Amino acid sequence: MAVRFINNYFIEVYDPTIEDNYKKQVTVDEETIILDILDTAGQEQFSAMRDHYMRTGHGFILCYSVVQRTSFDEIGIFRNQIMKVKDTDKVPMVLCGTKCDLEKNREISKSEGEARANLWGATFYETSAKTCLNIEDTFFGVVRAIRKQHELYNSPKKPKLKHHSCNLL
Repeated sequence: MAVRFINNYFIEVYDPTIEDNYKKQVTVDEETIILDILDTAGQEQFSAMRDHYMRTGHGFILCYSVVQRTSFDEIGIFRNQIMKVKDTDKVPMVLCGTKCDLEKNREISKSEGEARANLWGATFYETSAKTCLNIEDTFFGVVRAIRKQHELYNSPKKPKLKHHSCNLL
């Protein structure tokens, strides 16, 4: 998903890594920003590093595969850890169901994903890196969530946030 967003390229065979970093300058709602993306691939064995990037991230895209029930079940663990590390009940977040082009193998319905996002107060998208469906919308959605939270907790006299850190889990 991150590679599709950054390079507009679909990787057929994905090899999860510890983490990959990407930067991209984008314009969202007529404001140009630098988006700093950390793709963690949700690697459980690197939990010591996870607290650090959760603490420093501005917003989060929580991804699950619509063709893998376990990924949907486990995404709540990541959300709970983010809330604990951030010590807050409101974090800019997008819930993202990936691989929606694989409709015949679907295990999680769109309505189930939407219900979870509503419960968490998160924006929801279903995406396909293969067809490029909702990839840009998802990243722009987390930028909008970050901006909204930033505006709620900062006075209008403070400068706008021009650099957004987004963690992709």
